[in-house]
Amino acid sequence: MSIPKHISEFLDSQRVWYQHFTHSLAYTAQGIAHAQHISGKHLAKVVIVKADGNLIMAVVPGNHRVDLQRLGEILNADSIRLAAEDEFKDIFPDCELGAMPPLGNLYKLDVWVDASLNSHPHILFNAGSHSETILMSIADFDRLVQPKIGTFSVLMH
Repeated sequence: MSIPKHISEFLDSQRVWYQHFTHSLAYTAQGIAHAQHISGKHLAKVVIVKADGNLIMAVVPGNHRVDLQRLGEILNADSIRLAAEDEFKDIFPDCELGAMPPLGNLYKLDVWVDASLNSHPHILFNAGSHSETILMSIADFDRLVQPKIGTFSVLMH
């Protein structure tokens, strides 16, 4: 398998350095981190939430979970919840469900990144499948995606 074409074309057209990795099949952030021999805190995972009826891409470290109450406060949302897979599966036709990259700009979604991810020089994330990841600088990621930054994740136990 390879990176979905529009993702690689986008990254190449922006002339950013990135690395593409293949690993054993993994369906959770911690599983991916284990397969790539890294800490879960160095992997960015995507969580799709629905706030006041709008889908939003929340990106948190792999060993964290989204604090929905806190994110709702940041968004000034009257209602917020995890989105059901049926609500977003059609937005990512080129990706395996649950392996979406945090490139919400390519899918017309607002992207919110937990501030803790910006403390690392690089970001590693799913590349559209459960066996591939992309590594790039956080500076390039911020420039390309232009995410909104907030503190809305908590460490999982």
